[in-house]
Amino acid sequence: MTAAAPVPAAPLDGWPAEGQPRAIAKRLLRRYGLALAGGAIVAAWLGVALLARHLAPYPSDAVDVVQRLAPPSRAHWLGTDALGRDVLSRVLVGSRVSLLAGFTVVLIGGLLGTLVGAVAGYAGGRIEELLMRVTDLVLCFPPIILAMAIAAALGIGVRNTIIAMLAVWWPKFARLGRSLVLVQRNQEYVEAARVVGLSPATILFRHIMPNALGPLVVLITLDMGNAIITFAGLSFLGLGVVPPTPEWGAMVAEGRELVEQWWVAAFPGVAILSVVMAFNFMGDGFRDWLDPRSRAQ
Repeated sequence: MTAAAPVPAAPLDGWPAEGQPRAIAKRLLRRYGLALAGGAIVAAWLGVALLARHLAPYPSDAVDVVQRLAPPSRAHWLGTDALGRDVLSRVLVGSRVSLLAGFTVVLIGGLLGTLVGAVAGYAGGRIEELLMRVTDLVLCFPPIILAMAIAAALGIGVRNTIIAMLAVWWPKFARLGRSLVLVQRNQEYVEAARVVGLSPATILFRHIMPNALGPLVVLITLDMGNAIITFAGLSFLGLGVVPPTPEWGAMVAEGRELVEQWWVAAFPGVAILSVVMAFNFMGDGFRDWLDPRSRAQ
């Protein structure tokens, strides 16, 4: 009498069937592959910014007129500029200024703008009217033009340029923060918090804001690239760093007329492009991941 063939055990509830983890990994990679690639690029640039002084093969401000405008070679992988300075070293060291400016503007501007919008949305009445009219007043001006005017008035320098950008950067976050708070403030959990006697500040910052962070995270991530390219644009116009400080936008400006010596402007431009695209990929990935309808597909 032959023994019956063993019946394969059914997978336990909550555990994927055989082969399913690989399918899930492929689906996640297909959906969030660009976001992961963007995160890897951003992490790589952050590592470069932290270790730039050690990674740079030459001092970023070392002048060598004998090697001026030398093309890429073994001695200078990305060539040299009009003063004989190593382009690779300046791109690596310049990442510190560009990334620091982008993170500072977006994080501080996002914090201030979200605070203004959240207070306006929850308080309502005259407070909301006053704060939103100030926000609309700033939004009436093109941000880059207003930032240029403020930076020119304050003078050239990284700190002054960051201040000028902060002056025009917070209104978009104020608008978004207000709209998110307006959606949340009439929810049942907010009414319950009012009933138990919690203060308005506690309700706003400990209950409403944590439930409204998703869109803010997406906007912050997408806005990082915008801040970096805006800072580079101001530096390109001569309103950013003080020479000879290396910065990507200023380096592109130095090579804008050197058509035959393309490497002077091309490699800083590629650095800007890579960081901006990486943050955009990350922002798109966060947006898809935080959208329940997208995750359910």
